[in-house]
Amino acid sequence: MRQFLLPIIQIFLSVLLVAAILLQQRGSGLGSAFGGEGNVFRTKRGVEKILFYATIGVAVLFFANAILTVFLA
Repeated sequence: MRQFLLPIIQIFLSVLLVAAILLQQRGSGLGSAFGGEGNVFRTKRGVEKILFYATIGVAVLFFANAILTVFLA
């Protein structure tokens, strides 16, 4: 059962991680070179902060699942 469950969890976590990363707002990055915003620092608030911490949590779960899969293989 473990042999089939861990890879499925890994796929699910990878999709969640990609979605969480893509949903985050972009920083100034390369856009500032072409006249975009010049904000250097701002705090995360509300949903943006929750999404940021959720991304970290999903990344930790993804890494832990990958290590567990390797050790149990």
